Amino acid sequence: MDCGSTQVLFYLNDAVTQLLDHKEEYTQFGLVRYFAEYFSSVKNSNHVLFRELNYIRATQHNRASFIRVFWRCFRQIGKSGDLLSVPEYRSLLQLLCPDFPLEAVQSASRIVLADDASDGLMSFSDFIYAFQLQFCYQEFLDSVQVIYQDLLAGKSPNTVIVPTSSSVEQLVSVATEESDREEQQQDAVDSSTLAECVDALCERFKHSYPSRTCLREVLEQTDKVSYYGFLQTLANHESINQTIGALPSKEELLIDPEMDQELDKLIAQISVSPGSNSSGSAIGGLKEVQRRASPRRNIHHRRKMEVESDGSTEETDSSEN
Repeated sequence: MDCGSTQVLFYLNDAVTQLLDHKEEYTQFGLVRYFAEYFSSVKNSNHVLFRELNYIRATQHNRASFIRVFWRCFRQIGKSGDLLSVPEYRSLLQLLCPDFPLEAVQSASRIVLADDASDGLMSFSDFIYAFQLQFCYQEFLDSVQVIYQDLLAGKSPNTVIVPTSSSVEQLVSVATEESDREEQQQDAVDSSTLAECVDALCERFKHSYPSRTCLREVLEQTDKVSYYGFLQTLANHESINQTIGALPSKEELLIDPEMDQELDKLIAQISVSPGSNSSGSAIGGLKEVQRRASPRRNIHHRRKMEVESDGSTEETDSSEN
């Protein structure tokens, strides 16, 4: 069974599960309309909002859809120029996925901050491209990190590619390994050697990974490379961004004419309203922008979204200030 067939069965199984779990809510629409709405939401990438992490990570389409929803909902943060911390970005992600883990946000922040300032502040633009790379290719990047650490420890490429091989000598002595560990973490490895190991990893890797052409291109730019320097370049590589297909280019990241028109209308309404000078009016306008920025509601989570959206907007407001 090919990957496409497997994913169709995954979504069909989820659609049936959702129907059985909320039968009394969906039977009024009729089965034909229900399944049409479900698969339309999958096609339009509106199906991941308020879903659990396991569902969002289940397919590459889901992961890319989640990245796009995050961008659409919180693009205004980037446009305003606000810098946010790891906890603040996690709070925003949890508005869309309640069980989103802190570790995933920290991993993305290390790409932006080069692993040595995890408590620093990040722009929306820097964070979202790093987060996209980490979230879409997490399994692959974890394997590359293992390879990188083995090369830092002095293991030969053969040891990296076939870890169970007993024919390769350990070049770093056990006596000095612990004392040198911190210093080694700051070193770089030979780019051509890492490229060979990464290419061999791609040959047998079962999960998604960036194009091998892009990987080679990045690693050919310098003689030495650090792990997070490698990831920073990948995160900003436009070909990888286009392959994922969730975000526009960096030049167009903060441009959204449709949303800007909605915002202009709301500002005009606030300016002519009787209480336009009050803070309550401003907060109400921001909340409305947040609601309009969210993707179209699909029937599977309409009730849940309506209940949770009030609390979400208040939390988002606090994150933006």
